[in-house]
Amino acid sequence: MELRQLEYFMTLCEELHFTKTAEKLRIGQPTLSYQMKALEDELGVRLFDRLGKKLAITEAGEILLQQCKKVFENLKFATEQIEELQKVKRGKLVIGALSGDLSLIASKVLLKFHEVFPHVQIQFFSIDDPIEKVKQNEIDLALTFMPRPEEGFVQIPLYKDGFYFVARTDHAWSARDEIEFYEIQNIPLILNPIDHCFRKLLTDACLSAGIVLQPIIESTDSKMILDLVEEGIGASILSGTLFSLENTGGLKAIKMTNPDIIKEVSIVHHKQKYIGTAAKGFIEILVNFINENKALEERYKETQVPIA
Repeated sequence: MELRQLEYFMTLCEELHFTKTAEKLRIGQPTLSYQMKALEDELGVRLFDRLGKKLAITEAGEILLQQCKKVFENLKFATEQIEELQKVKRGKLVIGALSGDLSLIASKVLLKFHEVFPHVQIQFFSIDDPIEKVKQNEIDLALTFMPRPEEGFVQIPLYKDGFYFVARTDHAWSARDEIEFYEIQNIPLILNPIDHCFRKLLTDACLSAGIVLQPIIESTDSKMILDLVEEGIGASILSGTLFSLENTGGLKAIKMTNPDIIKEVSIVHHKQKYIGTAAKGFIEILVNFINENKALEERYKETQVPIA
């Protein structure tokens, strides 16, 4: 059994078509057919059911496919570790951040990261569920919050952040320093969509308080939400971090109680993922940004929630 055969096999599993697979691999179809027949003969099982021009992966093929993925993933990790030993600061780093304030923080950190690692290719995604992307090995690191620890992940706590009712400074409640959570149910709100991670946290709080929120506008774009609030279209519920970083003076953040809504922001990666120099560098730069950012420090002092 050769790695080349396994590579051919995995590609054929993706395409399920000999001609398309041969074109993708840039080899002749007879060569592909011969290699797959040789692999089946060596294993003593059929890997594909040939239904006319169509292919279907057999149960034995599915088992081999899963093991092949592990083999090539381990080879990739080995290559990365060897490059680290050679002190080659190259490669690719894929970062995912929860849309909103965490995407804003990540984008600022990436600017500094590029200065330190100019030869590392960076891919950055602002997404609503970065944990799922980590689980599928589509991103290396996720900047997000996890309501509870999950097996198979490494979670590096960064800081805790509270959420506030945010409205214009001329709002009827602007003179207040605190409101009861249930009071927001009759206020026009601009919020994240229902499937957004923070909205799920907010939904849990609503269940606890026995209320239902029906926002007038939903958006994953935090800048748009802030702009709409500044225009007086409605109010919103935003993290202290986002408010501190983006408020230009026209908005007021009011503490909510019963219940308080707190999220713990973390860097998350797969437990089996090799974390090299570039990824460690991103984490270090991110932690430094959090510790040094004056706006964040002021917010933590006000809420008495220390950086982890």
